[in-house]
Amino acid sequence: MAAEDTQTTQAIMALISTGSQAKKIAQTAIQSARHDDFEAAQTQLKQARKMLTQAHQVQTDLVANEAHGEHIPVTLLMVHAQDHVMNAITFCDLAAEMIQLYQRLAAN
Repeated sequence: MAAEDTQTTQAIMALISTGSQAKKIAQTAIQSARHDDFEAAQTQLKQARKMLTQAHQVQTDLVANEAHGEHIPVTLLMVHAQDHVMNAITFCDLAAEMIQLYQRLAAN
């Protein structure tokens, strides 16, 4: 396997791992909010968004490499990795909304 292929595969696996972790942390944030622990929920959501920032950096690096002429193959694994990241982004956005709803319910 060429060095470029190894680097791309490592980047893909990082996207899958980071996206999955971000989603799991966001799920935990929702659970914390459900139990009226809003400080923990906000901390967890912030941690999930930090993970997404890491994933975005990996994506940016891949795009930059391609822009500089490196061939980045679009494999099923690459598509799967992007799905993980996009799903995590959506989940974090919805988690933020759910936390706000739980806060509103707790205030009443």
